Amino acid sequence: MRTLGLLGGMSWESTLSYYRYVNERVREKLGGLHSAKLVLYSVDFAEIERLQHIGDWVTAGRVLADAAQALERAGAGALVLCTNTMHCVLDTIEPAIGIPVVHIADATARRIRAAGLTKVGLLATRFTMEQDFFRGRLERNGLTVLVPDADERTGIHRIIYEELCLGVIRESSRETYRRFMANLVARGAEGLILGCTEIGLLVGAGDTAVPLFDTARIHAEDAVDWALAG
Repeated sequence: MRTLGLLGGMSWESTLSYYRYVNERVREKLGGLHSAKLVLYSVDFAEIERLQHIGDWVTAGRVLADAAQALERAGAGALVLCTNTMHCVLDTIEPAIGIPVVHIADATARRIRAAGLTKVGLLATRFTMEQDFFRGRLERNGLTVLVPDADERTGIHRIIYEELCLGVIRESSRETYRRFMANLVARGAEGLILGCTEIGLLVGAGDTAVPLFDTARIHAEDAVDWALAG
């Protein structure tokens, strides 16, 4: 089994899920008392969030590149960036390290295509819904990606940062997400991507009639498959 490097803390609420998903996948594959070989670097999300919202992606990329280098020095054989949004700075991170990156969008696209779907709705942070780094990667994998309208994107983003990243789960927010999800399905989405690693804390398969693709779980499982392939 190869060692995974988890770069987390964005937020730590979803990094907890990553740790569980990775180890559940190892247990599923190997059984017994097996658990994952991994190293974890958890950043201070307040620093990253400040850089996100002032648009200083260059500095954010450098911070995460330094963390990725620390994981590599600690023995990680591959990098797992435990967040969707910060995949936008991979062009800064990847040249700084000598280990491969398990990309969250590629893992998600493979899972969607394996399910035979081509048109999906995306719920995520505003950055992920509006920028090209995630949507574009899915589209280059042959998928059509629908996003909520501007007001809905604002509401989804607010709930992520003001509630889910703080561990706050509200039934009213679950109902809001259900409504936005239903709107995407009405526009033709055959499945829905939970494209922020915290969203799975709020909604799940019982909240929609179409397949859900939780990027945090998919990413973690894909990372374990890489580790075990070695």
